[in-house]
Amino acid sequence: MIPRHLPLHDGWTLTADGPVPLELPTGGVPATVPGCVHTDLLAAGLIDDPYLDDNEVRLGWIGRTDWTYRTTFEWTADANESTDLCFDGLDTVATVLLNGTEAGSTANQHRSYRFPVRHLLREGPNTLAVRFTAPYTYAEALRDKLGDRPGAYAEPYAFIRKMACNFGWDWGPTLVTSGIWRPVALESWTGPRIAGVKVLADLDGDGVPRLAVTLDVDRAGGGPLEASVEVAGERAVLTVGAGAGRGDVTLAVPGAARWWPHSHGEQPLYDVTVRLGEDAWNGRTGFRGVGLEREAFRISVNDEPVFVRGVNWIPDDCFPSRLTRQRVSDRLDQAVAANVNLIRVWGGGLYESDDFYELCDEKGLLVWQDFPFACAAYPEEQPLYDEVAAEVRENLVRLAPHPSLVLWCGNNENLEGHADWGWQKELAGRTWGHGYYHELLPALCAETDPTRPYWPGSPYSGSPELPPQDPARGTVHLWDVWNRVDYSHYADTAHRFVAEFGFQGPPAYATLRRAVSGPLNPGAPLVAHHQKAEDGDAKLLRGLGDHLPQPSSSSDDDDWHWLTQLNQARAVAFGIRHFRSHAPYCMGSIVWQLNDCWPVVSWAAVDGDGRRKPLWYALRAVYADRLMALRDGALHLVNDSALPWEGTLRLTRRSLDGEVLAEETVVVGTAARGVTRVALPDSVAEPGDGAREVLVAELGELRTVEFYEEDTRVALPPARYHADVTEGDESGIGYRVTVTARTLLRDLALFPDRLDPAAEVDAMLVTLLPGESAVFHVTGAVLKDPRALAARPVLRCVNDAVDG
Repeated sequence: MIPRHLPLHDGWTLTADGPVPLELPTGGVPATVPGCVHTDLLAAGLIDDPYLDDNEVRLGWIGRTDWTYRTTFEWTADANESTDLCFDGLDTVATVLLNGTEAGSTANQHRSYRFPVRHLLREGPNTLAVRFTAPYTYAEALRDKLGDRPGAYAEPYAFIRKMACNFGWDWGPTLVTSGIWRPVALESWTGPRIAGVKVLADLDGDGVPRLAVTLDVDRAGGGPLEASVEVAGERAVLTVGAGAGRGDVTLAVPGAARWWPHSHGEQPLYDVTVRLGEDAWNGRTGFRGVGLEREAFRISVNDEPVFVRGVNWIPDDCFPSRLTRQRVSDRLDQAVAANVNLIRVWGGGLYESDDFYELCDEKGLLVWQDFPFACAAYPEEQPLYDEVAAEVRENLVRLAPHPSLVLWCGNNENLEGHADWGWQKELAGRTWGHGYYHELLPALCAETDPTRPYWPGSPYSGSPELPPQDPARGTVHLWDVWNRVDYSHYADTAHRFVAEFGFQGPPAYATLRRAVSGPLNPGAPLVAHHQKAEDGDAKLLRGLGDHLPQPSSSSDDDDWHWLTQLNQARAVAFGIRHFRSHAPYCMGSIVWQLNDCWPVVSWAAVDGDGRRKPLWYALRAVYADRLMALRDGALHLVNDSALPWEGTLRLTRRSLDGEVLAEETVVVGTAARGVTRVALPDSVAEPGDGAREVLVAELGELRTVEFYEEDTRVALPPARYHADVTEGDESGIGYRVTVTARTLLRDLALFPDRLDPAAEVDAMLVTLLPGESAVFHVTGAVLKDPRALAARPVLRCVNDAVDG
C-alpha cells in the first residue's frame, strides 16, 4: 500500500500560557505554520515590526512567555497499519498533545521528530496542540543546574540547542523565537517503511564515480528485504537481512561526470531513486572527491587544489520560516556574481534548509558547514550531550548527498575562547565542549560520513597543543583589524587560510531609510539601535584613518554614509589582494560576511533588504579569476583560471591630469592557477611627487590604478565631469548614465536607491583618468527625475570629499 502523507498546516491558532503585555483575541491569534510567535503576532497587527526603529527592545517578553499552538483536523481511518506525527522542525522546547494525550516532547531546534500516534487518532475531528516552554525558562534553568559558562554574550544560548544568534549578536537583534518552524504532517503506511537513506557520492581510488547507499527500514521483524537503487543508468539491489533494520550497497557509476565548483568546471547532478516495495526515496547528488591538507589547510576537489574565495553566511532572517527558495537563490546568486566559490555556514546559526544545499549544488558553490556551536563554552552534560549526538547524526545523513558540502567544522571560535579569552579560570574545571569537538563529532563524522574532512573548529592550528591562531598552520580569524588596528596591518603576515576577517559599513541608504523613521546622521538614537557592535560607530570613524577624510560634520549623514561604506569596501579588498598574492602558501579567504538578517550597520556585503553595498562590487573585482595586486615593490599577477595568462604588461607613472611621466612594458606569463611576481622598474616604483601621481598597470582587458599616497594626502582636484543620462539601456529598459571625466575621478559610485528603493546599478568604484568615460546601467525602477542620477548625493567620488 502506498504511504499516505497528510500535511497539517491549516487552522492553527496561537495562545499565550500566562500574562502578556497586550490583549490577545479570545479565540487565539491566527497562526501560520510553518512560522513562529513573532511573525504571527506581527501578521495580526499586535506588535510592531521588530526590524524597524527600536521596536525590538519592547518585544523581549515574547521569548520569556510559554505559548501553545492548536489546530483541529479531520481523520478518516484507512487500511494502513501505522501512523506517525512528523515534525520537520520545532523551535524549541515543546510538548506535543494529540486529543489531550501527550505524544512526545522536544528540546532541539536542529532536529526533526517523529511520534507514533495511530492509537491516539479518532475518526472525525482531532485536536493537535504544541505547547512551547519559553526558551529563556528552559535555558536559564539548565544553566542554574549545570553552572554558568563563559561566552561572548551574557545570554544562555549555550544551554539550549537552538540558533544561538536568536539571543542577539554584534550584528543581530535579540528576538528569541518559539514556533513550528518547519512543516508538520501525518504519515501512514503498512509493512516495511523507508526510515532513512544515506547517500555518499565520491570517487574510488581509480577516480571512477561511485555511490554508497545505506538504507534504514522501519518494520516489525520479518524476513529479508530487497530494495533497488538507481542512478545515472546504473542499478543495484540492496538487501536488508532477516530481522535487520539496515542494509547497504556500493555501486560504480562510470558514466557520471565529475562535479566541480563553478570556478573550476561544471555541476552535473544525478537523480537517485531507492525503492522498497511501494515506498520510494528520491534525491539528487553529484560525484567528486574532496581532500584537505591539514597543516596548509588546502582544500582540493577532484585532486585539484582550490583557492577559496569565500564568504561567511549567517541566517538570512531572524525568522527562518519566512525564507523562500527564491530568496535563498537570489542571495546565493549574489555570491556567485561576486565570484565567490565557497559559503561558510557559520556556527551561531543553523544547519540550513534543503533548498540552500540544493541550490549550492546547482550553482557550484562549495559549502563549509560549522556545527552549531559559537563563541561560548558549551556544557557536555545531559540532556545536552544526547541532543547534540542526535542532531549531528541526523544532519550528517540529511546533508550527505550534496556535492557542494566539502567540510565539517566543529565550532566557531570556541577553541580560541578556551585558549585565549580567559575561559579556563572561569570554568574551574567544568566542561566546555572539548568532548564534542575532539571526540564526539569526529567519531560521528568518521562513522557516518568518511567522504569529507572534519576540522575541530576555527580558528584552529591542527592540534590542541598549538596556539589556535598560528598563521603558519590551519585557519585564522583576523579581528585586530576593525577592533584595534588599521586595515593596512592585513599585510603584516602571510597566513595559510583566513576563515574570518572583515570591516563594517552601513547598509544601503534605502535600507536604512526604511528601518529608521528619524534622522539618519551617525549617533542619532534610532540609527544607533541598528549598530550592535561594541563601540561600533567610533570604530567606523577611526577606521577611516589616513585613508579617507572624516565626515565634514556629525550631522552630515550623506558624507558619513558614503565614506564609511567606501572604507569598508577598500579594507576588505586590501586584505583579499594581500591573501591572494601569497597563493599557494595562502589558499583561502572567507570574508565576514555575505548577508544580514535585518537592517543594520554591519560587516555584510549584501544588506538586510538584499541590497548590494559598495563592498559587494569590490568583492566582484578582487575575487575575479584574474587580479593584479601590488605588494612589496612588485605587482603580483594572480591567475586563478584554467588557462595561462600571457601578454605585455604596461606600467605607466602618470600625473593626476593623465600625463605619462614614465612607461615600462614587460612580457609576462602566469600559469593556470598560478601567481607571478613582477618587480616594479625604478622608473615607476617611486614617484616624483606622490601626492600628484598615480601608477597604472594594464594587462589585456584588466587595469588597476594605484595611488602612491593615501587619499587624505593626494592632491585630488575638485571633481569635474560631464554626465549624460539617457532613458533605456541596450535592452531598452532602465537608464544609461555615461560619465566622462574632465579630471581624475577617484572611486566613482552611483546610488540610485536614494531616488527609488527598487533601483540598482550594475557597477561601482570606478576610477577614471581625465578624458575617460564609464557607463552605468540603472534598472529596477521608473524615476521621476532621471537627471538626479548625475548629481550628489546619488553620484559620488572621493574627490568631492577631499580638498584638492
